[in-house]
Amino acid sequence: MNTKTKFSIMILMGFLAVTSCGKKETAPTDQTETTETSTEGEAAPVTQTGEENVLVIEGNDQMQFNTNELKATAGKPIKLTLKHVGKIPKEAMGHNLVILQEGTDQGAFALKANDAKATDYIPESEKASIIAHTKLLGGGEEDTIEFTIDKKGSYPFICSFPGHVAMMKGVLVVE
Repeated sequence: MNTKTKFSIMILMGFLAVTSCGKKETAPTDQTETTETSTEGEAAPVTQTGEENVLVIEGNDQMQFNTNELKATAGKPIKLTLKHVGKIPKEAMGHNLVILQEGTDQGAFALKANDAKATDYIPESEKASIIAHTKLLGGGEEDTIEFTIDKKGSYPFICSFPGHVAMMKGVLVVE
């Protein structure tokens, strides 16, 4: 059995173990801080502090983002934090968030990302299609990126870890 097949079986076993128990996993919260959460399908809250958009999105061990829509104001810096609220290591359930240019074929991008393990599933050949991306994260990790989008529009975002794009995608609406 080759390494890729073993890796695929390991991911499948981990996913089945997590989803078969029926217990929803929640991350511990810091009692000194209040955090807004959004239900799936609603836009995550945008906090504007001066000249910047502050966005937070979570990914979990069930291959889901907690929202499929983010909103920001054009021309102002965007500070986006991805939190992996699960427990599974990145080798089996890694998450990242890749913001793509409008019109990018997400399926084609994801296919190329599958072969880009050495660069955390960010294909070098597709750099022109990428506006910004986080690092690949395992359970309990987070990463914050900062970038600016000047043009109003709808920019797709995905998790480029193999197999995740089917469930982990959304849109960044820049107004």
